[in-house]
Amino acid sequence: MEQKKTWWKESVIYQIYPRSFCDSNGDGIGDLKGITGKMDYLKELGIDVIWLSPIYRSPNDDNGYDISDYRDIMKEFGTMEDFDEMLCTAHEHGIKIVMDLVVNHTSDEHAWFVESRKSVENPYRDYYIWREGKNGKEPNNWGSCFSGPAWKWDEATQMYYLHMFSEKQPDLNWDNPKVRDEVFDMMTWWCEKGIDGFRMDVISMISKAEGLPDGEEKGGLYGDWGPYVCNGPHVHEYLQEMNRRVLSQYDLLTVGETSGVTVEEAKKYASLSGKELNMVFQFEHMDLDCGPLGKWCDRKIRLPELKQVMSKWQNELYGVAWNSLYWCNHDQPRIVSRLGNDNPKYREKSAKMLATCLHMLQGTPYIYQGEELGMTNVPFPDASALRDIESINALKENTEAGFADYETMFRYILYKGRDNARTPMQWDDSAQAGFTDGTPWIMVNPNYTEINAKEQRQREDSVFHYYQKLIRLRKEHDIIVYGSYVLHMPEDESVYLYERVLEGEKLLVLCNFTDAEAAFTLPEGWSGREEVLIANEAEEKPLEARKLRPYEAVVLRKSE
Repeated sequence: MEQKKTWWKESVIYQIYPRSFCDSNGDGIGDLKGITGKMDYLKELGIDVIWLSPIYRSPNDDNGYDISDYRDIMKEFGTMEDFDEMLCTAHEHGIKIVMDLVVNHTSDEHAWFVESRKSVENPYRDYYIWREGKNGKEPNNWGSCFSGPAWKWDEATQMYYLHMFSEKQPDLNWDNPKVRDEVFDMMTWWCEKGIDGFRMDVISMISKAEGLPDGEEKGGLYGDWGPYVCNGPHVHEYLQEMNRRVLSQYDLLTVGETSGVTVEEAKKYASLSGKELNMVFQFEHMDLDCGPLGKWCDRKIRLPELKQVMSKWQNELYGVAWNSLYWCNHDQPRIVSRLGNDNPKYREKSAKMLATCLHMLQGTPYIYQGEELGMTNVPFPDASALRDIESINALKENTEAGFADYETMFRYILYKGRDNARTPMQWDDSAQAGFTDGTPWIMVNPNYTEINAKEQRQREDSVFHYYQKLIRLRKEHDIIVYGSYVLHMPEDESVYLYERVLEGEKLLVLCNFTDAEAAFTLPEGWSGREEVLIANEAEEKPLEARKLRPYEAVVLRKSE
Protein backbone atom coordinates (compact mmCIF):
# COMPACT_ATOMS: atom_id res chain seq x y z
CA MET A 1 0.00 0.00 0.00
CA GLU A 2 1.48 3.32 -1.10
CA GLN A 3 1.83 5.69 1.86
CA LYS A 4 2.13 9.43 1.33
CA LYS A 5 5.41 10.67 2.80
CA THR A 6 5.37 13.57 5.26
CA TRP A 7 7.92 15.00 7.70
CA TRP A 8 5.83 14.27 10.79
CA LYS A 9 5.56 10.57 9.93
CA GLU A 10 9.35 10.37 9.64
CA SER A 11 10.14 12.39 12.78
CA VAL A 12 11.19 11.25 16.23
CA ILE A 13 9.63 13.42 18.94
CA TYR A 14 11.20 14.20 22.32
CA GLN A 15 8.94 15.32 25.16
CA ILE A 16 10.33 17.88 27.58
CA TYR A 17 8.73 18.46 30.96
CA PRO A 18 10.22 21.94 31.46
CA ARG A 19 9.99 22.02 35.27
CA SER A 20 12.34 19.02 35.47
CA PHE A 21 14.61 19.37 32.44
CA CYS A 22 17.30 21.96 33.23
CA ASP A 23 17.40 24.90 35.64
CA SER A 24 19.48 27.85 34.40
CA ASN A 25 19.05 30.23 37.34
CA GLY A 26 19.38 28.09 40.48
CA ASP A 27 15.80 28.40 41.75
CA GLY A 28 15.32 24.62 41.61
CA ILE A 29 12.85 24.76 38.73
CA GLY A 30 13.67 23.96 35.11
CA ASP A 31 13.17 26.82 32.65
CA LEU A 32 13.26 27.89 29.01
CA LYS A 33 16.87 29.07 29.10
CA GLY A 34 17.76 25.65 30.47
CA ILE A 35 16.15 24.02 27.43
CA THR A 36 17.92 26.41 25.06
CA GLY A 37 21.24 25.50 26.67
CA LYS A 38 20.66 21.78 26.02
CA MET A 39 19.82 22.07 22.31
CA ASP A 40 23.23 20.64 21.32
CA TYR A 41 22.46 17.53 23.40
CA LEU A 42 19.13 17.03 21.62
CA LYS A 43 20.76 17.56 18.24
CA GLU A 44 23.38 14.95 19.17
CA LEU A 45 20.66 12.49 20.14
CA GLY A 46 19.16 13.04 16.70
CA ILE A 47 15.54 13.94 17.50
CA ASP A 48 13.51 16.09 15.08
CA VAL A 49 10.81 17.63 17.26
CA ILE A 50 10.46 18.82 20.86
CA TRP A 51 7.02 18.53 22.46
CA LEU A 52 6.97 21.01 25.34
CA SER A 53 4.67 20.31 28.27
CA PRO A 54 2.77 23.52 29.17
CA ILE A 55 4.83 26.65 29.72
CA TYR A 56 1.95 29.16 29.88
CA ARG A 57 1.15 31.35 32.86
CA SER A 58 -0.40 29.13 35.53
CA PRO A 59 -0.97 28.98 39.29
CA ASN A 60 0.44 25.45 39.04
CA ASP A 61 -2.28 23.47 40.73
CA ASP A 62 -1.67 20.70 38.17
CA ASN A 63 1.91 21.48 37.12
CA GLY A 64 0.99 23.91 34.37
CA TYR A 65 -2.05 22.09 32.97
CA ASP A 66 -4.18 24.75 34.66
CA ILE A 67 -3.63 27.79 32.45
CA SER A 68 -4.49 31.34 33.51
CA ASP A 69 -3.14 33.08 30.36
CA TYR A 70 -2.54 31.27 27.07
CA ARG A 71 -0.44 34.15 25.67
CA ASP A 72 2.04 34.53 28.48
CA ILE A 73 4.84 32.41 29.98
CA MET A 74 4.91 30.99 33.50
CA LYS A 75 7.20 33.29 35.48
CA GLU A 76 9.22 30.37 36.87
CA PHE A 77 10.03 29.32 33.29
CA GLY A 78 11.10 32.75 32.07
CA THR A 79 9.73 35.35 29.65
CA MET A 80 8.29 35.46 26.14
CA GLU A 81 11.72 36.69 25.01
CA ASP A 82 13.21 33.50 26.47
CA PHE A 83 10.64 31.50 24.52
CA ASP A 84 11.45 33.32 21.28
CA GLU A 85 15.17 32.66 21.83
CA MET A 86 14.50 28.97 22.49
CA LEU A 87 12.30 28.66 19.37
CA CYS A 88 14.93 30.37 17.25
CA THR A 89 17.76 28.19 18.67
CA ALA A 90 15.73 25.03 18.09
CA HIS A 91 15.08 25.99 14.47
CA GLU A 92 18.78 26.78 13.96
CA HIS A 93 19.48 23.20 15.14
CA GLY A 94 16.91 21.80 12.71
CA ILE A 95 14.54 20.97 15.58
CA LYS A 96 10.82 21.83 15.52
CA ILE A 97 8.76 22.90 18.54
CA VAL A 98 5.32 21.46 19.34
CA MET A 99 3.31 23.20 22.06
CA ASP A 100 0.97 21.57 24.55
CA LEU A 101 -2.57 22.82 23.89
CA VAL A 102 -4.76 22.56 27.01
CA VAL A 103 -8.24 23.69 26.03
CA ASN A 104 -10.63 21.22 27.66
CA HIS A 105 -10.31 23.42 30.74
CA THR A 106 -8.58 26.56 32.00
CA SER A 107 -7.42 27.61 35.44
CA ASP A 108 -10.06 29.08 37.74
CA GLU A 109 -7.73 32.11 37.76
CA HIS A 110 -8.11 32.65 33.99
CA ALA A 111 -9.80 36.00 33.22
CA TRP A 112 -12.68 34.19 31.48
CA PHE A 113 -13.53 32.19 34.59
CA VAL A 114 -13.03 35.13 36.95
CA GLU A 115 -15.75 36.88 34.92
CA SER A 116 -17.88 33.77 34.48
CA ARG A 117 -18.40 33.21 38.19
CA LYS A 118 -19.40 36.84 38.92
CA SER A 119 -23.04 36.51 37.88
CA VAL A 120 -25.46 34.41 35.86
CA GLU A 121 -25.82 37.29 33.38
CA ASN A 122 -22.09 37.82 32.83
CA PRO A 123 -21.09 37.63 29.12
CA TYR A 124 -18.51 34.96 30.04
CA ARG A 125 -20.95 32.82 32.03
CA ASP A 126 -21.53 30.42 29.16
CA TYR A 127 -17.78 29.95 28.56
CA TYR A 128 -17.97 27.24 31.26
CA ILE A 129 -20.40 24.49 32.28
CA TRP A 130 -22.64 25.68 35.13
CA ARG A 131 -25.58 23.71 36.53
CA GLU A 132 -28.11 23.79 39.37
CA GLY A 133 -27.77 21.09 42.02
CA LYS A 134 -30.08 18.06 42.14
CA ASN A 135 -31.84 17.00 45.34
CA GLY A 136 -29.46 19.11 47.40
CA LYS A 137 -26.41 17.46 45.83
CA GLU A 138 -24.19 17.74 42.72
CA PRO A 139 -25.88 17.92 39.29
CA ASN A 140 -24.82 14.33 38.52
CA ASN A 141 -22.71 11.50 39.94
CA TRP A 142 -19.52 12.09 37.97
CA GLY A 143 -16.17 11.95 39.78
CA SER A 144 -13.10 14.03 38.98
CA CYS A 145 -10.03 12.33 37.49
CA PHE A 146 -8.15 13.73 40.50
CA SER A 147 -10.53 12.30 43.16
CA GLY A 148 -13.69 13.77 44.63
CA PRO A 149 -16.79 14.88 42.72
CA ALA A 150 -16.47 16.54 39.30
CA TRP A 151 -18.58 19.49 40.50
CA LYS A 152 -17.65 22.46 42.68
CA TRP A 153 -20.24 24.57 44.49
CA ASP A 154 -19.75 28.29 43.91
CA GLU A 155 -21.23 30.57 46.57
CA ALA A 156 -21.41 33.71 44.42
CA THR A 157 -24.14 32.44 42.08
CA GLN A 158 -25.30 29.42 44.10
CA MET A 159 -24.50 26.97 41.30
CA TYR A 160 -22.01 24.22 40.49
CA TYR A 161 -19.35 24.26 37.78
CA LEU A 162 -17.94 21.16 36.11
CA HIS A 163 -14.26 20.23 36.53
CA MET A 164 -13.24 16.83 35.16
CA PHE A 165 -9.82 17.37 36.76
CA SER A 166 -8.88 19.60 39.73
CA GLU A 167 -11.49 21.99 41.09
CA LYS A 168 -9.09 24.71 39.95
CA GLN A 169 -9.51 23.44 36.36
CA PRO A 170 -13.07 24.34 35.27
CA ASP A 171 -14.13 22.75 31.96
CA LEU A 172 -14.72 25.05 29.01
CA ASN A 173 -18.06 24.91 27.22
CA TRP A 174 -17.10 24.05 23.64
CA ASP A 175 -20.74 24.19 22.57
CA ASN A 176 -20.42 27.98 22.83
CA PRO A 177 -19.08 29.25 19.47
CA LYS A 178 -17.40 32.19 21.25
CA VAL A 179 -15.21 29.72 23.16
CA ARG A 180 -14.17 28.09 19.90
CA ASP A 181 -13.42 31.51 18.39
CA GLU A 182 -11.21 32.39 21.38
CA VAL A 183 -9.31 29.08 21.21
CA PHE A 184 -8.76 29.20 17.46
CA ASP A 185 -7.61 32.82 17.64
CA MET A 186 -5.09 31.90 20.36
CA MET A 187 -3.80 28.92 18.34
CA THR A 188 -3.36 31.13 15.28
CA TRP A 189 -1.37 33.59 17.40
CA TRP A 190 1.11 30.83 18.36
CA CYS A 191 1.30 29.54 14.77
CA GLU A 192 2.17 33.06 13.59
CA LYS A 193 5.00 33.03 16.15
CA GLY A 194 6.46 30.12 14.20
CA ILE A 195 5.72 27.03 16.29
CA ASP A 196 5.45 23.71 14.47
CA GLY A 197 2.43 22.00 15.96
CA PHE A 198 0.24 21.12 18.94
CA ARG A 199 -0.10 18.18 21.30
CA MET A 200 -3.71 18.49 22.45
CA ASP A 201 -4.38 17.61 26.07
CA VAL A 202 -7.48 15.40 26.71
CA ILE A 203 -8.93 16.68 23.43
CA SER A 204 -11.40 13.77 23.22
CA MET A 205 -13.21 15.24 26.27
CA ILE A 206 -14.19 18.65 24.85
CA SER A 207 -17.74 17.65 23.82
CA LYS A 208 -19.99 16.41 26.64
CA ALA A 209 -23.26 14.52 26.08
CA GLU A 210 -26.40 16.64 26.15
CA GLY A 211 -28.07 16.66 29.56
CA LEU A 212 -24.91 15.40 31.33
CA PRO A 213 -26.60 12.16 32.50
CA ASP A 214 -25.57 10.14 35.55
CA GLY A 215 -22.96 7.48 34.88
CA GLU A 216 -23.46 3.81 35.63
CA GLU A 217 -22.34 2.97 39.18
CA LYS A 218 -19.86 0.08 39.23
CA GLY A 219 -18.99 -0.14 42.89
CA GLY A 220 -16.77 2.93 43.22
CA LEU A 221 -17.65 6.27 44.76
CA TYR A 222 -18.80 7.79 41.47
CA GLY A 223 -20.61 6.91 38.23
CA ASP A 224 -18.82 6.03 34.99
CA TRP A 225 -18.78 9.29 33.03
CA GLY A 226 -16.68 7.92 30.16
CA PRO A 227 -19.58 7.36 27.71
CA TYR A 228 -20.76 10.96 28.22
CA VAL A 229 -17.42 12.79 28.15
CA CYS A 230 -14.97 10.87 25.93
CA ASN A 231 -15.46 11.07 22.15
CA GLY A 232 -18.62 13.11 22.68
CA PRO A 233 -21.33 14.04 20.18
CA HIS A 234 -19.61 17.05 18.55
CA VAL A 235 -15.90 16.30 19.07
CA HIS A 236 -15.19 15.51 15.40
CA GLU A 237 -17.26 18.47 14.22
CA TYR A 238 -15.28 20.83 16.48
CA LEU A 239 -11.90 19.39 15.46
CA GLN A 240 -12.81 19.67 11.78
CA GLU A 241 -13.70 23.31 12.41
CA MET A 242 -10.32 23.75 14.16
CA ASN A 243 -8.61 22.14 11.19
CA ARG A 244 -10.37 24.35 8.64
CA ARG A 245 -9.78 27.57 10.56
CA VAL A 246 -6.26 26.97 11.96
CA LEU A 247 -4.43 23.69 11.40
CA SER A 248 -4.79 23.51 7.62
CA GLN A 249 -3.36 27.03 7.28
CA TYR A 250 0.09 25.90 8.49
CA ASP A 251 2.46 22.94 8.10
CA LEU A 252 1.96 21.44 11.55
CA LEU A 253 2.33 18.24 13.54
CA THR A 254 -0.83 17.59 15.53
CA VAL A 255 -1.40 14.82 18.05
CA GLY A 256 -4.43 14.43 20.27
CA GLU A 257 -4.45 12.87 23.73
CA THR A 258 -7.66 10.90 23.37
CA SER A 259 -8.83 9.21 26.57
CA GLY A 260 -11.25 6.38 25.90
CA VAL A 261 -10.43 6.26 22.20
CA THR A 262 -11.26 3.15 20.18
CA VAL A 263 -9.65 2.13 16.90
CA GLU A 264 -12.83 3.21 15.09
CA GLU A 265 -12.75 6.66 16.70
CA ALA A 266 -9.00 6.98 16.02
CA LYS A 267 -9.68 6.43 12.32
CA LYS A 268 -11.73 9.63 12.45
CA TYR A 269 -9.35 11.71 14.60
CA ALA A 270 -6.19 10.70 12.72
CA SER A 271 -7.53 9.89 9.27
CA LEU A 272 -4.95 10.25 6.52
CA SER A 273 -7.55 12.39 4.72
CA GLY A 274 -6.22 15.17 6.98
CA LYS A 275 -9.55 16.62 8.14
CA GLU A 276 -8.76 16.55 11.87
CA LEU A 277 -5.39 15.57 13.45
CA ASN A 278 -2.21 13.77 12.30
CA MET A 279 -2.30 11.14 15.04
CA VAL A 280 -3.63 10.33 18.50
CA PHE A 281 -2.32 8.96 21.77
CA GLN A 282 -4.34 5.91 22.78
CA PHE A 283 -4.05 4.36 26.26
CA GLU A 284 -5.15 0.80 25.73
CA HIS A 285 -1.63 -0.63 26.12
CA MET A 286 -1.00 1.59 29.17
CA ASP A 287 -4.21 0.42 30.87
CA LEU A 288 -3.40 -3.31 30.71
CA ASP A 289 -2.04 -3.33 34.26
CA CYS A 290 -5.07 -1.64 35.84
CA GLY A 291 -6.93 -3.33 38.72
CA PRO A 292 -9.98 -2.79 40.97
CA LEU A 293 -8.66 0.70 41.91
CA GLY A 294 -8.02 1.66 38.29
CA LYS A 295 -4.38 2.51 37.66
CA TRP A 296 -3.50 2.03 41.33
CA CYS A 297 -2.08 -1.48 41.55
CA ASP A 298 1.25 -3.21 41.04
CA ARG A 299 0.29 -6.05 38.71
CA LYS A 300 2.45 -6.54 35.63
CA ILE A 301 1.33 -6.27 32.01
CA ARG A 302 1.12 -9.73 30.41
CA LEU A 303 3.02 -9.88 27.12
CA PRO A 304 0.30 -11.68 25.09
CA GLU A 305 -2.18 -8.94 26.06
CA LEU A 306 0.33 -6.24 25.13
CA LYS A 307 1.00 -7.86 21.75
CA GLN A 308 -2.72 -8.18 21.07
CA VAL A 309 -3.35 -4.48 21.74
CA MET A 310 -0.28 -3.20 19.88
CA SER A 311 -1.03 -5.44 16.89
CA LYS A 312 -4.65 -4.29 16.71
CA TRP A 313 -3.55 -0.65 16.44
CA GLN A 314 -0.74 -1.49 14.00
CA ASN A 315 -2.96 -3.42 11.62
CA GLU A 316 -6.26 -1.58 11.82
CA LEU A 317 -4.85 1.93 11.35
CA TYR A 318 -2.46 0.91 8.56
CA GLY A 319 -3.21 2.89 5.41
CA VAL A 320 -6.21 4.56 7.09
CA ALA A 321 -4.81 6.65 9.95
CA TRP A 322 -1.48 7.15 11.73
CA ASN A 323 -0.11 5.68 14.97
CA SER A 324 1.82 7.48 17.66
CA LEU A 325 4.21 5.19 19.55
CA TYR A 326 5.13 5.68 23.19
CA TRP A 327 6.01 3.89 26.40
CA CYS A 328 6.63 6.96 28.57
CA ASN A 329 5.36 10.48 29.13
CA HIS A 330 4.80 12.90 32.01
CA ASP A 331 1.76 10.88 33.15
CA GLN A 332 3.34 7.41 33.11
CA PRO A 333 5.91 5.69 35.35
CA ARG A 334 9.32 4.86 33.90
CA ILE A 335 9.00 2.02 31.39
CA VAL A 336 12.20 0.23 32.40
CA SER A 337 10.69 -0.19 35.90
CA ARG A 338 7.30 -1.19 34.54
CA LEU A 339 7.89 -3.44 31.52
CA GLY A 340 11.65 -3.97 31.72
CA ASN A 341 13.92 -4.64 34.69
CA ASP A 342 15.51 -1.82 36.69
CA ASN A 343 17.90 -4.16 38.51
CA PRO A 344 21.40 -2.90 37.59
CA LYS A 345 22.18 -6.27 35.97
CA TYR A 346 19.44 -5.87 33.37
CA ARG A 347 18.49 -2.20 33.35
CA GLU A 348 20.41 -1.08 30.26
CA LYS A 349 19.71 -4.25 28.33
CA SER A 350 15.97 -4.16 29.00
CA ALA A 351 15.84 -0.41 28.24
CA LYS A 352 17.41 -1.09 24.84
CA MET A 353 15.06 -4.01 24.21
CA LEU A 354 12.00 -1.89 24.96
CA ALA A 355 13.31 0.88 22.71
CA THR A 356 13.88 -1.61 19.88
CA CYS A 357 10.40 -3.05 20.21
CA LEU A 358 8.74 0.38 20.08
CA HIS A 359 10.89 2.17 17.50
CA MET A 360 10.60 -0.64 14.95
CA LEU A 361 6.79 -0.40 14.99
CA GLN A 362 4.80 1.56 12.40
CA GLY A 363 4.04 5.13 13.45
CA THR A 364 5.78 8.16 14.94
CA PRO A 365 7.84 7.39 18.07
CA TYR A 366 7.98 9.61 21.16
CA ILE A 367 10.86 9.66 23.65
CA TYR A 368 10.23 11.13 27.11
CA GLN A 369 13.15 12.99 28.70
CA GLY A 370 15.50 10.53 30.40
CA GLU A 371 14.02 7.52 28.62
CA GLU A 372 17.07 7.63 26.34
CA LEU A 373 19.21 7.09 29.46
CA GLY A 374 17.08 4.28 30.91
CA MET A 375 15.98 6.42 33.88
CA THR A 376 14.00 4.45 36.47
CA ASN A 377 11.16 4.84 38.95
CA VAL A 378 12.04 6.70 42.15
CA PRO A 379 12.26 5.35 45.74
CA PHE A 380 10.29 8.20 47.34
CA PRO A 381 10.80 7.80 51.12
CA ASP A 382 7.26 8.84 52.13
CA ALA A 383 4.24 10.84 51.01
CA SER A 384 5.85 14.16 51.90
CA ALA A 385 8.20 13.69 48.92
CA LEU A 386 5.29 13.48 46.45
CA ARG A 387 4.30 16.52 44.39
CA ASP A 388 1.60 15.21 42.06
CA ILE A 389 -1.97 16.17 42.93
CA GLU A 390 -3.30 12.90 41.48
CA SER A 391 -1.12 10.71 43.74
CA ILE A 392 -1.64 12.84 46.86
CA ASN A 393 -5.44 12.85 46.42
CA ALA A 394 -5.62 9.14 45.55
CA LEU A 395 -3.60 8.20 48.65
CA LYS A 396 -6.01 10.15 50.86
CA GLU A 397 -9.26 9.11 49.15
CA ASN A 398 -8.53 5.38 48.81
CA THR A 399 -7.19 4.94 52.33
CA GLU A 400 -10.04 6.96 53.91
CA ALA A 401 -12.62 4.96 51.94
CA GLY A 402 -11.01 1.70 53.09
CA PHE A 403 -10.18 0.53 49.57
CA ALA A 404 -6.52 -0.02 50.53
CA ASP A 405 -4.35 0.47 53.60
CA TYR A 406 -1.69 3.17 53.58
CA GLU A 407 1.28 0.85 52.95
CA THR A 408 -0.44 -0.85 50.00
CA MET A 409 -1.57 2.42 48.47
CA PHE A 410 1.89 3.99 48.83
CA ARG A 411 3.41 0.90 47.17
CA TYR A 412 1.04 1.40 44.24
CA ILE A 413 2.06 5.05 43.98
CA LEU A 414 5.76 4.12 43.96
CA TYR A 415 5.00 1.83 41.02
CA LYS A 416 2.49 3.84 38.99
CA GLY A 417 2.61 7.45 40.24
CA ARG A 418 3.28 10.30 37.81
CA ASP A 419 6.06 11.78 39.95
CA ASN A 420 8.27 8.90 38.75
CA ALA A 421 8.50 10.69 35.40
CA ARG A 422 8.86 14.15 36.88
CA THR A 423 12.05 13.96 38.91
CA PRO A 424 14.92 16.01 37.47
CA MET A 425 16.72 14.98 34.29
CA GLN A 426 19.99 13.30 35.26
CA TRP A 427 22.70 15.26 33.43
CA ASP A 428 25.83 14.24 35.35
CA ASP A 429 27.06 12.89 38.70
CA SER A 430 27.49 16.30 40.36
CA ALA A 431 25.14 17.55 43.10
CA GLN A 432 21.45 17.37 42.13
CA ALA A 433 22.42 15.46 38.96
CA GLY A 434 23.56 18.70 37.32
CA PHE A 435 19.91 19.81 37.09
CA THR A 436 20.21 22.84 39.39
CA ASP A 437 22.58 24.75 41.67
CA GLY A 438 19.70 25.21 44.09
CA THR A 439 17.18 22.97 45.85
CA PRO A 440 15.13 21.05 43.28
CA TRP A 441 11.33 21.36 43.41
CA ILE A 442 11.10 17.55 43.63
CA MET A 443 13.74 15.08 44.82
CA VAL A 444 16.39 13.78 42.43
CA ASN A 445 16.47 10.01 41.92
CA PRO A 446 19.44 8.87 44.07
CA ASN A 447 20.73 6.64 41.25
CA TYR A 448 21.86 9.71 39.24
CA THR A 449 25.50 8.95 40.07
CA GLU A 450 25.23 5.76 37.98
CA ILE A 451 22.60 6.89 35.45
CA ASN A 452 23.37 10.22 33.79
CA ALA A 453 23.83 11.77 30.36
CA LYS A 454 27.48 12.71 30.78
CA GLU A 455 28.58 9.14 31.50
CA GLN A 456 26.41 7.69 28.72
CA ARG A 457 27.54 10.10 26.03
CA GLN A 458 31.12 9.01 26.71
CA ARG A 459 30.36 5.26 26.52
CA GLU A 460 29.66 3.70 23.14
CA ASP A 461 27.51 0.83 24.45
CA SER A 462 25.20 3.10 26.49
CA VAL A 463 21.41 3.39 26.24
CA PHE A 464 21.93 6.93 24.86
CA HIS A 465 24.03 5.69 21.93
CA TYR A 466 21.55 2.89 21.28
CA TYR A 467 18.70 5.41 20.97
CA GLN A 468 20.92 7.49 18.70
CA LYS A 469 21.33 4.48 16.41
CA LEU A 470 17.59 3.68 16.42
CA ILE A 471 16.82 7.26 15.39
CA ARG A 472 19.45 7.16 12.64
CA LEU A 473 18.12 3.85 11.27
CA ARG A 474 14.65 5.32 11.01
CA LYS A 475 16.00 8.06 8.74
CA GLU A 476 17.89 5.53 6.58
CA HIS A 477 15.18 2.88 6.08
CA ASP A 478 11.70 3.75 4.80
CA ILE A 479 10.46 0.32 5.86
CA ILE A 480 10.67 1.34 9.54
CA VAL A 481 8.32 4.26 8.93
CA TYR A 482 6.04 2.97 6.19
CA GLY A 483 6.17 -0.84 6.19
CA SER A 484 3.23 -3.06 7.12
CA TYR A 485 3.25 -5.20 10.27
CA VAL A 486 2.85 -8.94 10.83
CA LEU A 487 2.77 -10.49 14.32
CA HIS A 488 4.14 -13.99 15.02
CA MET A 489 3.84 -16.12 18.19
CA PRO A 490 0.91 -14.08 19.58
CA GLU A 491 0.41 -16.25 22.69
CA ASP A 492 4.05 -16.53 23.71
CA GLU A 493 4.62 -15.20 27.24
CA SER A 494 8.27 -14.22 26.69
CA VAL A 495 9.03 -13.18 23.12
CA TYR A 496 7.54 -10.35 21.04
CA LEU A 497 8.32 -11.29 17.43
CA TYR A 498 7.04 -9.35 14.42
CA GLU A 499 7.86 -8.60 10.80
CA ARG A 500 7.78 -5.34 8.89
CA VAL A 501 7.27 -5.50 5.12
CA LEU A 502 7.68 -2.84 2.42
CA GLU A 503 7.79 -3.82 -1.24
CA GLY A 504 10.73 -6.27 -1.58
CA GLU A 505 12.22 -5.61 1.86
CA LYS A 506 11.55 -7.28 5.21
CA LEU A 507 12.59 -6.74 8.83
CA LEU A 508 12.26 -9.31 11.60
CA VAL A 509 12.11 -7.89 15.14
CA LEU A 510 12.77 -10.27 18.06
CA CYS A 511 12.48 -9.07 21.67
CA ASN A 512 12.74 -11.14 24.86
CA PHE A 513 10.72 -9.47 27.63
CA THR A 514 12.06 -11.74 30.40
CA ASP A 515 15.16 -12.33 32.54
CA ALA A 516 15.44 -15.95 31.29
CA GLU A 517 16.52 -17.49 28.02
CA ALA A 518 13.54 -17.72 25.68
CA ALA A 519 12.89 -20.00 22.72
CA PHE A 520 11.24 -18.79 19.51
CA THR A 521 10.23 -20.05 16.09
CA LEU A 522 11.55 -18.28 13.01
CA PRO A 523 8.84 -17.38 10.49
CA GLU A 524 8.94 -19.04 7.11
CA GLY A 525 11.65 -17.64 4.82
CA TRP A 526 14.00 -16.59 7.64
CA SER A 527 17.18 -18.51 8.48
CA GLY A 528 18.51 -16.36 11.34
CA ARG A 529 21.67 -15.62 9.37
CA GLU A 530 20.39 -12.44 7.72
CA GLU A 531 21.96 -9.00 8.13
CA VAL A 532 21.67 -7.70 11.71
CA LEU A 533 20.31 -4.16 11.53
CA ILE A 534 20.63 -3.53 15.26
CA ALA A 535 21.06 -5.68 18.39
CA ASN A 536 21.44 -4.95 22.10
CA GLU A 537 23.99 -7.72 22.77
CA ALA A 538 27.66 -6.80 22.32
CA GLU A 539 28.54 -10.20 20.90
CA GLU A 540 26.14 -11.33 18.24
CA LYS A 541 25.44 -15.02 18.01
CA PRO A 542 23.59 -16.77 15.20
CA LEU A 543 19.88 -17.18 15.79
CA GLU A 544 19.82 -20.70 14.37
CA ALA A 545 19.77 -21.94 17.99
CA ARG A 546 16.30 -20.37 18.22
CA LYS A 547 16.97 -18.92 21.64
CA LEU A 548 17.16 -15.33 22.87
CA ARG A 549 19.22 -14.37 25.90
CA PRO A 550 17.54 -12.44 28.76
CA TYR A 551 16.13 -9.13 27.46
CA GLU A 552 17.85 -9.66 24.11
CA ALA A 553 16.63 -7.67 21.10
CA VAL A 554 17.66 -8.29 17.50
CA VAL A 555 16.43 -6.84 14.21
CA LEU A 556 17.21 -8.78 11.03
CA ARG A 557 16.88 -7.38 7.51
CA LYS A 558 16.63 -8.97 4.09
CA SER A 559 15.62 -8.03 0.56
CA GLU A 560 13.73 -10.37 -1.74
